[in-house]
Amino acid sequence: MTVTIERVRASTPALAEFILAHHADMVGTAPPESQHALPLEGLLTAGVRLFAAIENGVPIATGALSAVEAGHEELKSMRTHPDLRGRGIGRTMLAFLIEDARSRDIVRLSLETGADDFFAPARMMYTRAGFVECDAFGRYAPDPLSTFMTLALMRGGADRAVRRAIMNG
Repeated sequence: MTVTIERVRASTPALAEFILAHHADMVGTAPPESQHALPLEGLLTAGVRLFAAIENGVPIATGALSAVEAGHEELKSMRTHPDLRGRGIGRTMLAFLIEDARSRDIVRLSLETGADDFFAPARMMYTRAGFVECDAFGRYAPDPLSTFMTLALMRGGADRAVRRAIMNG
């Protein structure tokens, strides 16, 4: 089975179901005011680049990049199907998104993820990719139920070692 990562420009029933499951995954991890996942409509707006990893015509992972300010984007809606977690699909998506941002001369990627134990594997993946904790950014306010992280993207390919580290877990 071959997995491809594709830019998503329009909704499909399978993608809508996948994103709804993403929101359902977070129920109970924080109150609604501390959950910042975008709905599918928000992921399909100008200024957001949504991607899906597709296997046999079905989305198995998603990730998006959303503009924060010139040269700074936010990683959004990272999710791998629960049955496929631990197989490197999330690391592959993260490496793809980092390369997409870098190829467009983005110099900083930031993210917000939950502070709940449910998000510990994601925080570990981001840390291994070189992300470090930071203050709230963009429109976010400080929130003890959120973890904010950032990654400076180096020009000239210096972050290729980071991508290799992501892929090697």
